[in-house]
Amino acid sequence: MKLRLLHLSVLFVFAFSISAVSQTKPRPSAKPKGPEIGKQAVVIDESLSVLRKEPSLYAESVQRMSRGRVVTISGVAEADGVKFYKVVVPPKNWGWVQADAVFGKFRPTDEQRLFELVKATDGFERLEIASEFFMLYPTSALRPKMLLLYGDGAQEMTSYLSKQAAGRLKKAEMEASGAPTHSYFLNFNQLDRYRKLGITFLFDTKLKQYHYDGASWIEITKKFPNSPENAEAVKRIAALKKIMGITN
Repeated sequence: MKLRLLHLSVLFVFAFSISAVSQTKPRPSAKPKGPEIGKQAVVIDESLSVLRKEPSLYAESVQRMSRGRVVTISGVAEADGVKFYKVVVPPKNWGWVQADAVFGKFRPTDEQRLFELVKATDGFERLEIASEFFMLYPTSALRPKMLLLYGDGAQEMTSYLSKQAAGRLKKAEMEASGAPTHSYFLNFNQLDRYRKLGITFLFDTKLKQYHYDGASWIEITKKFPNSPENAEAVKRIAALKKIMGITN
């Protein structure tokens, strides 16, 4: 009987030891959780878009990501007073980027934040960022406001483009080729990046002046006739028709 009790005691001690050891073994780290994990985001703010090896503003950089780059979020960390996202960057890169550099549908504040960023920029950058807004938030309630900003921004660029074209296109060469003058202006190479955004410019042959074709203003009048922006869009379209001699 004593032998059996001793045997049971040894078994109990052995089992307890095994249990204690198993409890002290490191467990696999849990997968990162959060609303951002697994979501796609788009790089917008190029001034913050440095991809780094570690989540720190002092960490070694991998590359600076260009606007429009789509990344997938796989982790979140905070350091140096900012939030970082661990992102997968096709085809093979990955790293950490400041969360403020990217925008997506997973953060409720991003839509308004991107709208404010567009308002704060100017020139071609405004048009480029606004184009990203349209792709990210196609049904946004802010679309009429953005369309008005977009159209005005495109029209503001016409004076600059007209001067650039007039200075670079050579009158003697145009006359020698026999091609119509307006065709040179409408093939001017600085228009290429605007075409990629879907922006079309008209050309006043007499004044050698570009004008935005008003597509975004027209969209406001057709899709958002009851919006506060509609009245302004109508004025801009009327002014464009007058300048271009369009009667209908």
